[in-house]
Amino acid sequence: RRHVLEASQQLTEIINSETSAESPEPGGEAELADEEESTLHCLWVDKFTPRRYMELLSDDYTNRCLLKWLKLWDTVVFGKEKAVNKGKLSTEAHPPFSQPKEQQNKWKTKVQLTEEILEAELDQHKRPKYKVALLCGPPGLGKTTLAHVIAKHAGYNAVEMNASDDRSPEVFKTRIEAATQMKSVLGANEKPNCLIIDEIDGAPVASINVLLNIIHRKDAEGDAAASAGRRRRREGELLLRPIICICNDQ
Repeated sequence: RRHVLEASQQLTEIINSETSAESPEPGGEAELADEEESTLHCLWVDKFTPRRYMELLSDDYTNRCLLKWLKLWDTVVFGKEKAVNKGKLSTEAHPPFSQPKEQQNKWKTKVQLTEEILEAELDQHKRPKYKVALLCGPPGLGKTTLAHVIAKHAGYNAVEMNASDDRSPEVFKTRIEAATQMKSVLGANEKPNCLIIDEIDGAPVASINVLLNIIHRKDAEGDAAASAGRRRRREGELLLRPIICICNDQ
């Protein structure tokens, strides 16, 4: 054990010396010293965890699908209009050859079919059709890291909660509504929250029903504005922020 600890310490010092040998920015010596002090006492999985989208080593198809789904929220969250693919419009207006729709779908790849599903029309509140993304897989696959990196890449403040810790449905509901309705006050620049619910497979059925009720909230169509306003105040506001759920067993 002593030999292993000595070898680990030597390797850590070599890595720190290599990183400190790089040219630091002016005025950043104090920050580098603080970072080196903190990295001496942290796990390597935390020290070398991916910070940006291009550093992810997980499945590229999954990464792009999750990012594409998260960008669909830009209209309702950031007020950005949905981008229209001009090339796709031209091919739809002038198809290369006429084939039945079933035969066209038969030869489409999994990526093309998934992108078509994700590019579905937004609902009346300009939200995507699917309100929640579910990442599933064995432990250590990088699901939580992927969710945090994607949320940061898309301009969100990642708020993580553990579904197995909050066994009470009332506490579960309060935490979800606080994360999806309240603005982030961390730092000078406010960012909208993206809720990440870990271990969703450990949540009780009552908590899952609470989450489903929040997802399926909608205005009653055809009612008067006053009655709709009373209903919204009674049932709570619409879900206007993305939610990413993580589980081991789908």
